[in-house]
Amino acid sequence: MTSARQLYLYITKKIQVYPEKEAQAIAFMLLEHYMRIRNIDVLVDRPIPENTAQPDWDNIIQRLNDNEPVQHIIGSTEFCGLEFRVSSSVLIPRPETEELVRMVTRDYAEPEKNISILDIGTGSGCIAIVLARFLPHVSVHAWDVSDEALEVARENARQLIADVTFAKQDMLNVTFPLPGNVIQFDCLVSNPPYVTYSEAEHMRPNVLRFEPHEALFVEDNDPLLFYKAIADFGIHHLKHEGKCYVEINEHFGAETKTVFEERKYTNVEILRDIHGKDRFVRAVWE
Repeated sequence: MTSARQLYLYITKKIQVYPEKEAQAIAFMLLEHYMRIRNIDVLVDRPIPENTAQPDWDNIIQRLNDNEPVQHIIGSTEFCGLEFRVSSSVLIPRPETEELVRMVTRDYAEPEKNISILDIGTGSGCIAIVLARFLPHVSVHAWDVSDEALEVARENARQLIADVTFAKQDMLNVTFPLPGNVIQFDCLVSNPPYVTYSEAEHMRPNVLRFEPHEALFVEDNDPLLFYKAIADFGIHHLKHEGKCYVEINEHFGAETKTVFEERKYTNVEILRDIHGKDRFVRAVWE
């Protein structure tokens, strides 16, 4: 292929497992990552200089057609305008989670003294790192039960120059003293596992085969397991008027709201995402 458009059309045509619009978006991601070819270069059909080094496109396309996520192939993804390393040890950050982060940054945008935030189940570190970058006046802590995930998160924090205190901790079996000897927080934020195993049959192979199940799934007989643990933790470790923000399963909005209401949280709200689906719960501990 001698031009950006020819190469783009070749890649798009060869990707078989995605709808056309997704295949086009993936092709643009690949061209930007491997060759610094931008959308405008494709539109104007910029020539590709002879002897330009190119990756093994057929191998990359084969991996895509085997349902390997493009983010794993290139090793990174964008989240809130920052580039995060990802691997099979962590979830690939979703656009909906960007909305969760924006919610927190709006509520804590005004500088206050000694504000501390805990990100529970940090994975790639995307939530904690963006909060640390966007809210430099805030102390950000992040926990995960997975050593492999924490390794990825710490590397992302180093690359993105974000001041986050990471620690290994299991929200379902919290051990004391708490990491960093922080007893209370102003804010808890979490995107915990919330997909039930019965929903797995409707999920794409690229998610089921390549993303960590322990970060995705909960048993059908207790789908609110992590929300109960987070809400119980907040009773003892949120400051007065501290807030809790969680991403939720759209099918359990009312039930998740009830978890917090039963524990005497106030101003409990279900908030919708950009697609109009119940996606977040925000609650205040009085």
